[in-house]
Amino acid sequence: MHVKRCFINIIQFPYIYCSILDCMEVLSKGVHRAMVPVDSQMESGSSGGVELVESASGYQMLTQLDLVRFLRDHASDSDELELNTILSRSVRDLGANTEQIYSITDRTTLLDAIKCLKSAMLNAVPIVEASDVGADDHRQLINGRCRKLIGTFSATDLRGCYINTLKSWLGISALAFTQHIKNSPLETPSMSSRKELVTCDVESPLSEVLEKAVTKHVHRVWVVDEKCLLVGVVSLTDVIRVIRHALISSSSSSPQQ
Repeated sequence: MHVKRCFINIIQFPYIYCSILDCMEVLSKGVHRAMVPVDSQMESGSSGGVELVESASGYQMLTQLDLVRFLRDHASDSDELELNTILSRSVRDLGANTEQIYSITDRTTLLDAIKCLKSAMLNAVPIVEASDVGADDHRQLINGRCRKLIGTFSATDLRGCYINTLKSWLGISALAFTQHIKNSPLETPSMSSRKELVTCDVESPLSEVLEKAVTKHVHRVWVVDEKCLLVGVVSLTDVIRVIRHALISSSSSSPQQ
């Protein structure tokens, strides 16, 4: 299966017919999930994008994780040389080592953490160790670069919490809240994996990031140095955007087969 034919033509997820590059275009813009036509009457080789298709018998949700899982699984195919080349690139090459990383500290309350997510329209933030000199404003987002990474707070952590119970926890730290949720006897194994601190280093290949994102069911992997100091982040949005751009560039620079 040639990579150009795999990604540019209409190919099949289970019961889903859509151009993968069209799906990647949408999901590379930060959209976490999209509705795609199921078993439509589009002819093979057409490009219908992810718009509504009248001939489709129905629609199915396609998520960023679905797409990344698909890419990971096909990277092992012997014919997918271009995809393997892309996935062998390091996190450093992708520019994931950034100067500004929005974070909260281990002293930020749950209430302020929620406000930070809402005001910055973020789905998750890293939790870093507070400065000893006391210069941090724990009510606001700070630059967590080169701070010790100790946790993650995400909107997912709030899912399933009773509102009255949540109100009683608003004064505790977001870190304590995530630890409480992690140790809750009502927690399922899948919830535990999403709260695990998932990291890589700047020399990690993109294939490793994909593997960790899929197996740990996370939408971002924090980039740390040898002392576990935060230096960057790789999101599924970043991964999909980079792969799509590389595939399009490769396709336009070589003859179609």
